[in-house]
Amino acid sequence: MQVYFSPEVITPHYQVLNVVDSEHKAVGNVAFLFDEKILYVYGILEEEGVGEDFRDLVTPYIKGLAKAKHGLDILTCLYVGCKKIELKDKENE
Repeated sequence: MQVYFSPEVITPHYQVLNVVDSEHKAVGNVAFLFDEKILYVYGILEEEGVGEDFRDLVTPYIKGLAKAKHGLDILTCLYVGCKKIELKDKENE
């Protein structure tokens, strides 16, 4: 099942995005909070079956945001169901 971002709120200081499936059903959300030198990423998905798709969606999004500020530290807290997930290539972010 593919998942996509659907913007809820976007400001210069934070973004809140809904995570929706191909039928536009909300399956979770993710928030990006911007600090001077830190990007905080918090997200949770309700359905465990979309974990890999979520990882594939959020990883390049974070990398794109990180390009805006050189030397940005990225702190993530992401859950699918009740399980914490790690992003691919986290050491390269």
